[in-house]
Amino acid sequence: MYPSRFDYVVPQSVGEAVSLLAEHGDEGKVLAGGQSLIPLMKLRFASPGVLVDVNRIVELEGMSQEDGYLRIGALVRHKECEKSELLRGRYGVLGTAAPQISDPIVRNLGTVCGSVVHADPQGDWGSALLAAGARVVAQGPSGPREIPLSEFFVGPFTTTLEPTEVVTEIRVPDPGPRTGGSYLKLERKIGDFATAAVGVQVELDGGGKIARAGIALTAVGATNLRAEKAEQSLAGATPGDDVFAEAARLAADECDPQADHRGTVEYKRNVIRVFVERGLKAAAASAAS
Repeated sequence: MYPSRFDYVVPQSVGEAVSLLAEHGDEGKVLAGGQSLIPLMKLRFASPGVLVDVNRIVELEGMSQEDGYLRIGALVRHKECEKSELLRGRYGVLGTAAPQISDPIVRNLGTVCGSVVHADPQGDWGSALLAAGARVVAQGPSGPREIPLSEFFVGPFTTTLEPTEVVTEIRVPDPGPRTGGSYLKLERKIGDFATAAVGVQVELDGGGKIARAGIALTAVGATNLRAEKAEQSLAGATPGDDVFAEAARLAADECDPQADHRGTVEYKRNVIRVFVERGLKAAAASAAS
């Protein structure tokens, strides 16, 4: 099937892109990597009247360590994250997630920000970035605003982004050197959506206790979701098997999987429990090394 007819515009700045979206309202859609939008258009699940192609906007490019945070520009591709030395060590949850995004063709073209805006509850970046405490930066007619990722997702394929806003970057707070992270994913085959997956980040204080833990779950709820009770159980705790096992149990209780051809509810909960425990052990060991 072919997409319905649409106009195509190529703004040269974020301001111009915002103006075009304000002009066309719900008819306008931003095109970056196109790995989610184009398939939807071909199936006519989406029929925008205007595509606003932001690929020429230089200010949306690049990934860098800024003053207190990691900046991921709106045109950063999955492949760039997969190769980046920035996403090692303290940003390990992102570095381990990157090579697990779909397949090589999608990773070459698709963008991190585009994946987050698509808000698929089976998307991997949503959970990896939730675990890291990321924020979305969006530019609209009233200027820029920062949205905690925990407030950005409101339902399947639904976010708090306004139709007239363009996501310009994602900001990940610098958690400090004593941090480790891991992303564990169960998939039927390479490139498939997750049956269930877990993003974990552990930050240690000077005494070796857990200053903060981020735990986020993929494909077991209406959105990527944080396991908040599990996170709270780890705050101030000394890393250890019993502590991690209890957090894993809480995380499994917090998720809301649906039975389907990939597995039963009980099976998916158990995957979450095992992956959270395994991820916490790996992240804590990395943080302590």
